[in-house]
Amino acid sequence: MVGRSARRPARKSAQKPAAGTPPPRSDSIRDKAVAAFMALLAERSFEEIGLAEVAGRAGVSLSDLRGEFGGTLGILAAHMKDIDRAVLDGGEDMTEETARDRLFEVLMRRIDALAPYKDAIDSLARSARRNPGLALALNGLAVQSQRWMLTAAGIGASGPRGAMRAQGAALMFARVVAVWLDDDEGLDRTMAALDRGLASAERWAGFLDDLMSIPGCIARGPRRRRRRDDYGEETEAA
Repeated sequence: MVGRSARRPARKSAQKPAAGTPPPRSDSIRDKAVAAFMALLAERSFEEIGLAEVAGRAGVSLSDLRGEFGGTLGILAAHMKDIDRAVLDGGEDMTEETARDRLFEVLMRRIDALAPYKDAIDSLARSARRNPGLALALNGLAVQSQRWMLTAAGIGASGPRGAMRAQGAALMFARVVAVWLDDDEGLDRTMAALDRGLASAERWAGFLDDLMSIPGCIARGPRRRRRRDDYGEETEAA
């Protein structure tokens, strides 16, 4: 396999992790609650954070908080949606890049967006390791986010194949985040872990596409085949 330096130029910039969590994006109840929850998560475990405490830190009433969210998991989902939007807003024209390189850049933008919340994410990861139910819920949120990340990279994320891609991307990115939590500001280890994860995803995607194409090939009989590359882009094959 071609090494990362030969396939892809060095990233133009990478944000350094900020100290603490940033202030609310706006004065809305939603944004103040999300900022308060992430600040609390940096200080203690997910299961120790109560809704009254979130409301108190945010400076809103419990009634107003309930009007926006069903619980702490809903607040976390709102934060993940904010991260999705930050990544999608920060895109550059990558039409000349390969699918793998586009996804690399998208996921590194996600790491950049997560940087101010590093302590909170570390706390959440530790809670998930102790709590299978929380881990399952987080996986569902991660798969939803990865559908958007794949779409931003120009990779199909619809249908059964897209669902499996999103699940694979979520698991792969979780392993990258685990490396990032212990990485320094240069992010060299994080980028190397992401590159390895994408290489593994290429192999798995190729196997998946071959497997899913078998019934159709049998039903239709001999024909000119279309070869699907590792990220769902079709090319002619003899």
